[in-house]
Amino acid sequence: MSTAPRSLDDWLALLEARHPADIDLDLSRCGAVYRRLGSPRPGRRVITVAGTNGKGSTVAWACAALDALDYRQGAYTSPHLLCFNERLRLLGEMVDTATLLAAFEAVEAARGDTSLTYFEFTTLACFTVMAGADLDVAVLEVGLGGRLDTVNLVDADVSVITPVGLDHQVFLGDDRETIGREKAGILRRRRPVVLAESSPPESVLASAQALDCPVSLAGRDFDLSAVSDGAVCFRLGNRTLELPRPSLGGAHQFTNLGGALAAVFTLFPGAWPVMDGVAKRLARAVAGVQLAGRLQVAGPPPGYLLDVGHNPMAATVVRQRLAANASGPCVLGMLADKDAEAVATILAPVVSEFLCAGLRQGGRSQSGEALARRVGAAVPDATVRAFPDVSRALETTRNRPSAGAPTLVFGSFHTAAEALCWLRGDVCELDG
Repeated sequence: MSTAPRSLDDWLALLEARHPADIDLDLSRCGAVYRRLGSPRPGRRVITVAGTNGKGSTVAWACAALDALDYRQGAYTSPHLLCFNERLRLLGEMVDTATLLAAFEAVEAARGDTSLTYFEFTTLACFTVMAGADLDVAVLEVGLGGRLDTVNLVDADVSVITPVGLDHQVFLGDDRETIGREKAGILRRRRPVVLAESSPPESVLASAQALDCPVSLAGRDFDLSAVSDGAVCFRLGNRTLELPRPSLGGAHQFTNLGGALAAVFTLFPGAWPVMDGVAKRLARAVAGVQLAGRLQVAGPPPGYLLDVGHNPMAATVVRQRLAANASGPCVLGMLADKDAEAVATILAPVVSEFLCAGLRQGGRSQSGEALARRVGAAVPDATVRAFPDVSRALETTRNRPSAGAPTLVFGSFHTAAEALCWLRGDVCELDG
């Protein structure tokens, strides 16, 4: 490339257009560039998080705990909601654009004529930034799968596998066992792994056994349970710690917080808070975590319930959250490769109608009309309407009675992002 882009937006537009495939699971290309960069290790210790749902929340909880315990921590997650900088947080703060641009130029110089996807290029850039940030711990979220994800170029000191369900079947397989085997690709020989669900796929357990990995299994080796309306108890082995209830909504956050704490104390067993001041800092950290788009309540009554979930497992969590409320509308926007039929079937009992919105995302785009046909076929008794985009679907909900149930916004990071822009009155021009 003769002239490097000058802005982050220009870089991201170039990266989106440059590689022929949005997803190209192959570590050989990005691995070669990674080695030319000097194999930058994001932190002195690394926690890698894979799984189907709950990865972003688990990363957020782990970083909050590490910060409370006075470790310098950074987090790499994907995708983002509103701006690319959200993907990389150093000591809790989004990375600045100038630092990102310098890292993009470094990757470009090392790339030569090797073609990289948007995700591969930007992940390597974020690793480069983290390697220069003097981090005690880097917490990395796997983008897709595990075995062939760019994040897996880095050896984890502790691996975390959140609950495994059906998603990305085109790339990962059609059943939990096959998908679990891909997720277990992040495991390293004799390095510990935290399994956040009590009944993980047998393929995950077999992979851990084959690699002689010490296993911390939810329900057996650790758990997190409510002890009162405002408190939970985290148990790790024979030690217990009382903390505030998770600040993020939904019972599934017990799973995510428990897995995150198990990972932190597996990595640093001596950090268990025996001093009252440390325990109080950890409690404040747990109480203060916020993460946009995870059962997020927004807007004036009756409000909007925004969730970035996009698969049947996530839809089940949302249904549990809404079960006690009167039915409200659901603004549903899903990419073409997602299981819209299963999601609609799960949500139908707790929503009054489906407002199907179109999403534009390269070859995975899906119009509101196409989504409405799929939803209508899956739940023929439901009221289903089609809209060209999320904003126009949301406009129909603007004047609902304040005593009604909230409007659910579900189906994709893109859907939640457009809704957040609409609620703020912004024009939403997503950058990736």
